Amino acid sequence: MQAGTRAQHKSRRARAENIAGWLWSSPWILGFFIWTLGPMIYSLYLSFTKYSISSAPSWIGWSNFQHALSGADSLFWPSLIRTFTWAVIVVPLSLSGSLLTAILLNQRLKGTPIFRTLFFLPSLTPSVALALLWQWLFQPDFGPINYLLSKAGMVHTPLWLSSQYTAMPSLMIMTLWGAIGGGTMIIFLAGLQGVPSELYEAANMDGAGSLSRFFHVTLPMITPTIFFNLVIGIIGALRTFATAFVATNGGPHYATWFYILHLYNTAFQSFDMGYASALAWIFFVIVIFFTTINVRLSRHWVYYEGEAR
Repeated sequence: MQAGTRAQHKSRRARAENIAGWLWSSPWILGFFIWTLGPMIYSLYLSFTKYSISSAPSWIGWSNFQHALSGADSLFWPSLIRTFTWAVIVVPLSLSGSLLTAILLNQRLKGTPIFRTLFFLPSLTPSVALALLWQWLFQPDFGPINYLLSKAGMVHTPLWLSSQYTAMPSLMIMTLWGAIGGGTMIIFLAGLQGVPSELYEAANMDGAGSLSRFFHVTLPMITPTIFFNLVIGIIGALRTFATAFVATNGGPHYATWFYILHLYNTAFQSFDMGYASALAWIFFVIVIFFTTINVRLSRHWVYYEGEAR
């Protein structure tokens, strides 16, 4: 009898804990269904309609997707290729720069906390403020950068954001300035500090030098961190928007007209919400595609400690 009573008591307590867990989770669950999943499903419906806010959606099937993929939208493919180009350049530079910075700040030297703070501060600058700051720095006529270059003897200083040839490299400089010492660097720093010191001691005993320890101990042990930062970095690069929107608004001559900027202008300038929804779902598929490829390829190069090989 006592055993049966005890079992019933445990069952009631487990049931009460489950109910309490669902109740505590319910605000997030409701928020997810109302503000995330619901709008996503509705936008999927809108992607098959012609909808411009002023009139009710009318079903047109796959026409929005055909309009984009067939090249009828003259800005679709150029903006997508430009975004891929941006990601191919910015992601490797950001990851390598952040890793190098993390290694330098992981040396346990005197004053390291101060240097970590100084490196991290630029990443705290809001993207709009960052764009406005660099607009002033890159100003061709009276900007500080061109002033210093002219004082150094350069006769023809760059036009930076005002030229279609230098606008994208200028945006890359802006982005890397805020990204290299930011969250990616912090994650790398945490990964480096998680490498067991015994491995370095064993490598030292075997006569391994600094480079050998880095390539044979550090890199393999932080591959999960590299993989995480790579996936997040690619998604972040593909959805770049704020700096281009504020600093150049896609110009000059569409030199910085990225995919998300094209989506934004389609939705909130042209008010073609049906076509904008189709662009959003195309972007969603692209992100899922690249993320899936990264996950599959990670099986061949990411090392998880304790995992059987």
